[in-house]
Amino acid sequence: MMGINQYLKKTTSAAPLAVFRICFGLMLLGSMIRFWSKGWIETLYIKPTYFFTFYGFEWVKPWGEYTYILFFICALSAFMVAIGLFYRIATISLFFSFSYIELIDKSTYLNHYYFISLLCLILVFLPAQVYFSVDTYRKKHIRAQFIPQWNIDAIKLMMAILYFYAGLAKVNSDWLWHAQPLSIWLPARNDMPIIGFLFNFTWIPYLFSWFGCLYDLSIPFLLWNKNTRVWAYTAVIVFHVLTALLFPIGMFPHIMMVAALIFFSAEFHQKIIDRLKAFLQLPKENQAIQSTYTSSPFLPWGFALFFGFQILFPFRYLAYPGELFWTEEGYRFSWRVMLMEKAGYAQFTVKGAPGQQAVVNNNLHLSTLQEKMMSTQPDMILQYAHYLAGFYAKQGFRSPQVYVDSYVALNGRLGKPLINPKTDLAQEHDSFSHKTWILPFNDTIKGF
Repeated sequence: MMGINQYLKKTTSAAPLAVFRICFGLMLLGSMIRFWSKGWIETLYIKPTYFFTFYGFEWVKPWGEYTYILFFICALSAFMVAIGLFYRIATISLFFSFSYIELIDKSTYLNHYYFISLLCLILVFLPAQVYFSVDTYRKKHIRAQFIPQWNIDAIKLMMAILYFYAGLAKVNSDWLWHAQPLSIWLPARNDMPIIGFLFNFTWIPYLFSWFGCLYDLSIPFLLWNKNTRVWAYTAVIVFHVLTALLFPIGMFPHIMMVAALIFFSAEFHQKIIDRLKAFLQLPKENQAIQSTYTSSPFLPWGFALFFGFQILFPFRYLAYPGELFWTEEGYRFSWRVMLMEKAGYAQFTVKGAPGQQAVVNNNLHLSTLQEKMMSTQPDMILQYAHYLAGFYAKQGFRSPQVYVDSYVALNGRLGKPLINPKTDLAQEHDSFSHKTWILPFNDTIKGF
């Protein structure tokens, strides 16, 4: 306890947190602008007639045409966070607006959206506005040159959990021994300029697989160590530039490259701020009235509970039988990044009273992305089945029964039935319990 108390009393420069605030806010602002400019707001959140909600968050509803307002609120909040204007209100607004967008439709789920939501939540409780912010120019009494060391370490730890768990998830037989799914994805990019021809060699996916695993497992420790930090950050740049070029995963590589700067020294970040001040021709600040920011003594223990949850939650899959990649029970929110290629189809049949039967055309109800994601994920198949039951009940079907013929190919294997075709999914209900109507995988993927 004495060691913990001493650690909690440690202070450091507020510059790294200020730089992180600026970069993170600008990255999210760019992401919102990108979504708007590419027309994805309408495509993903306005046009669909049905949305796959997350279990427990069924109350999250799309806003229709007002979704543009939601994105504007998120973009404005991100900009306010970046410049440090009404910081506490802006971070709360950013957390809720971004998370709400993320929760509208499960088919758009990505690990990095979850990561961004968690960072937004963390920033709500950190004093990132006490140095080099509009708020400090408005209210000089909140200025602080130093903050508790654990404020910086909290962000580092969040990034370390993401990286390490992503690496741990790659320690499996498909990824390491069969180079799957990279053996499927990389040859498809052999038309890339300069490096595309390399992807025709069968050993290249194995090289990428092993490098990716070792990178994720080691990079947080190498970044934390000042002796290896520069070389580690070079690896971060190379890794994420390649990821951005090869795979369409949006802003995530750019966010990680910028966020990794948090591991550099306070002096490094102070130089960035000094250059920004010179570039913006800002007046020199007077000596800070409050030289050291003091947070609530209860806050570190709240963060301890938060990180305890983050460390344990990804292992919830152990409570379920069957192959995780097949059932996906406990798969989301566990930093399993780009681990599998699942392709399949699901054909639904709805039955009512004698003589009432219909084979569903999914294109009439779902977008292309929604159908693709639904066809391989059991919980989404169940949600869609309930939607169909309600839809056909309105069409006059009496007590609709919903059955599905579904075949899924996982990581290059031949397609197999995913759902028991004799199960009336309209009678099944989603829960945290194991879904017994998922057919067995009859194969083994060894690893975490």
